[in-house]
Amino acid sequence: MSLAVIHSRGLVGVEAPSVSVEVHLANGLPAFHVVGLPDAEVRESRERVRAALLHSGFEFPNRRITVNLAPADLPKGSGRFDLPIAIGILAAAAGMKEAVLERWEMMGELSLTGALRPVRGALVLALAVRRHAPGRLLVLPTASAAEAAPAGHVGTRSASTLREVWAALAEGGPLASPLAEPAASEGPLAACADLADVRGQSGARRALEIAAAGGHGLLLVGPPGSGKSMLAQRLPGLLPPMTEDEALESAAVLSLAGAGARPQAWGLRPFRAPHHSASGAALVGGGGTPRPGEISLAHRGVLFLDELAEFQRGVLETLREPLETGRVSISRAGRQAEFPAAFQLVAATNPCPCGWFGHANGRCRCAQADVARYRGKLSGPLLDRIDMHVEVPAVPRTELLAQPTGESTATVRARAARAREVALARQGKSNAALAGAEVDAHCAVDAGGRSLLGAAVERLDLSARALPRLLKLARTIADLAGAARLAPAHVAEAIGYRRWG
Repeated sequence: MSLAVIHSRGLVGVEAPSVSVEVHLANGLPAFHVVGLPDAEVRESRERVRAALLHSGFEFPNRRITVNLAPADLPKGSGRFDLPIAIGILAAAAGMKEAVLERWEMMGELSLTGALRPVRGALVLALAVRRHAPGRLLVLPTASAAEAAPAGHVGTRSASTLREVWAALAEGGPLASPLAEPAASEGPLAACADLADVRGQSGARRALEIAAAGGHGLLLVGPPGSGKSMLAQRLPGLLPPMTEDEALESAAVLSLAGAGARPQAWGLRPFRAPHHSASGAALVGGGGTPRPGEISLAHRGVLFLDELAEFQRGVLETLREPLETGRVSISRAGRQAEFPAAFQLVAATNPCPCGWFGHANGRCRCAQADVARYRGKLSGPLLDRIDMHVEVPAVPRTELLAQPTGESTATVRARAARAREVALARQGKSNAALAGAEVDAHCAVDAGGRSLLGAAVERLDLSARALPRLLKLARTIADLAGAARLAPAHVAEAIGYRRWG
């Protein structure tokens, strides 16, 4: 009897738990069994592994082969276990010592020729090895190794074929190291559209600055062609650059989705804009093997929902929990996964079905009942979770024909960054992230401010959720003004962003 244990990893959400690939060769009728809760693609690995070994010039053992993927209660999917299974068969047949195998972890799908194909989630796998088994050498297919490079695990190696991996393991042959610094991007300002291109819309521009400074959600309401989408597309350029940890988190989610690494986009905040026909699963993620959806792909960036009222109401309601917690949990029969979803929501909608409600041209012919029904597609609990509701009126022809006169992205971004730095120095997080007692501690108002708040609660019928959000918004406005305490003027401006809906 011969036994070999090869270390590998599975994928559960953004975690990569350790999986031991135990290969046992015994006498008896030739057979090849894979146990340990394998999915169909893992069970199919038997034929891929057999063909890859033979085509690579190895002898396939004419024995009873049992492969156990431990732990048995962890579902295993994809073809990433092909390589460790094949190496395990070779190591068991050769009687390789356990101490040699203990130093390695490997993942890779095999073609019938023995070539290694890329695997999904390479960056997540590499981060897990760096965190939990830093002394081990990690072998990945060449096509996946570059994606894993930002993890910074010095023991990551790349290989193109099964024979290369076996030569390195059994004979000490060399394997290439893919580690390299991510290509420097030209920076957020070069990659994002400039706010100076927007004509007019001083109120909406101000709202964008506040949203960028405090991390607040934003709803833009206006007629067709008023510039709602144009404004939303410029928010990523106003946000501060991602930290190294944030960039790794964002890249890891993209890796899980199979999007791969793009060195030229390293450190740039994602901007996701799903179509209004998107399903709930497309937005929050799902599938038999749960994968991240649009809200997770927007992690640490911006999620833009254009034509918000055209989304199915049930789809929009799935946003409520992630907007509060910054995470999304997906449960399937026998499987649960959690993905990060700390995104900044920007939404745009028309004020009525035709889009021209309240416009001076008088084109709107929608009945009040139609307008109410249209706005009723957006539930109160969802609107409560969006800090700012901003009307974006149509731009007058004189401003459309004139040269843009507004400030550039660089200028506005500098002011927003200073306000963010003030908030971080005071409380260690953005104003939008304050919760519970932190709001009372950092967003206290004077007597004049309390009077304004009381009137707003009465007139606007603010909920217990909306009131703290209004205070956090006022705190950001005060930070932009360089004020240590909230004044009635800051509260009044914040109240002005809660009037629609």
